[in-house]
Formats: sequence, C-alpha cells, structure tokens
Amino acid sequence: MVRQIRVPGAVLAAALLLAVVGCSGPKESGGGKDGDARPSASRSSPPAGDAKPTGGDVLPGMVGTAVARTQLAALKVAPVGTMAGYSRDKFTHWAQQGNKCDTREVVLKRDGTDVAQDAECRAVSGTWKSLYDGVTVTDAAKMDIDHMVPLAEGWRSGAAGWDAAKRKAFANDLTHPQLLAVTAASNRSKGDQSPDLWQPPDRASWCQYGRAWTTVKSTYGLTVTEPEKKMLTTMLDTCAS
Repeated sequence: MVRQIRVPGAVLAAALLLAVVGCSGPKESGGGKDGDARPSASRSSPPAGDAKPTGGDVLPGMVGTAVARTQLAALKVAPVGTMAGYSRDKFTHWAQQGNKCDTREVVLKRDGTDVAQDAECRAVSGTWKSLYDGVTVTDAAKMDIDHMVPLAEGWRSGAAGWDAAKRKAFANDLTHPQLLAVTAASNRSKGDQSPDLWQPPDRASWCQYGRAWTTVKSTYGLTVTEPEKKMLTTMLDTCAS
C-alpha cells in the first residue's frame, strides 16, 4: 500500500510559481569577446565602420569647420621627413573586416549606391561618384580606395616611428575620414602628395578635403609643413560659414 503525502496548498502554489518563472525568465546572451577573430558565416550585421556618413559629407568621422580650424592650429609644424626605410608593406592593407570582406570592399559598399556584392564580397555592380573630380562610375574596377593622408605622407610626417599595429590601423581606418572611394585616375594623379602639391580638381570638394586631411593628421598626431598648413587654411576658407 502506497502512503499518500499531503502537500500544503501554499507550498504547492509557490513551487508552481517558481517553475513558471524559471521557464520564462531572460536567457543569457551568446556574445563572445571582441577581437580579431573572424565572425561566423551566419553573421548578418555589416562589418564595423560600414555606416554611411551623415549630413552632406561623403566621409565618416568628419568635423565642422570651426573644429577643423582648431585642429589645424594645434598641429605641429615641421619640415618634410625622410623616406628612408619606407615600404607600403609596413602598412598592412587591406585588412579583413569579416564576412569575407576586406577594407577595400567595405569602403566600396559604403561609398556607393545600390552596390551588389558576390559571395566573396566583391562589388559586382553599383554607382559611385568620385569626390575629387565629380565623375560618376558604374564599374568598381575603375575605382581606387584612396588614403586621404597617403601612407608615404604619413611616414614622412610621423608614422616612421610607429609600431606595426598603429600603421595597420592607419591604413584600414573606417572610423575617421581616412579612406574614400575615388576614380583611379584622380587617385593616381594625387599619388602621395600633400595639399600644397596636389588639390582635387573639383574645387567643390576642397572644404571636405581640407577638413578630412586635418582631422586625420590631428587624430594620428602627424606633423604638417608650412606650405601644407597654408593650403589647408585656403581649403577651409572655401567652407560655407
């Protein structure tokens, strides 16, 4: 004969309540540590830094004219540095950004309109308007990713003393106005020249160009020459007040 155990009603009610809470309570999120590990193939969010620039600017991380003037005034003026020891290989690019995308493909996607990518993240269609010359392009192969402050110019103005990690960050910076999709022709015309030696042929871009160059140099603590600073001032003077 099985003996029946009587459970008080209050105790039974409490047990049922705990069971319900345990089933419906919040679950622990499955996030891991941030780092350089490649995201899993199932990740659907865009790579870091893939956000479109805001306002009328085409570059991310832009500051207003007044802030740019303050940044420019604070930059250290120094003669052009030496190119001794320089190599583009000392600036790791293009770095992987996740989802099989490297920095180049991320910038092409960010700076274009209706950009379609294949399974390897390569841009296969889209439209791009080049800031420097105002040219509209529909073939990604005709676009270059320009370093606003060229790698060689960075070397001459302070990057020669950086470690490999900082050079990699400089060469793949998706947060500040350092990378921009422009026509290959305009990018190669610019080369590694500073603003006193080369200016975008479309003067309408000078305000953005001057603010971007100044912000990048300020962010990375790079120096400017007197002629460079003078031309940057001229470019900032083209900004609407």
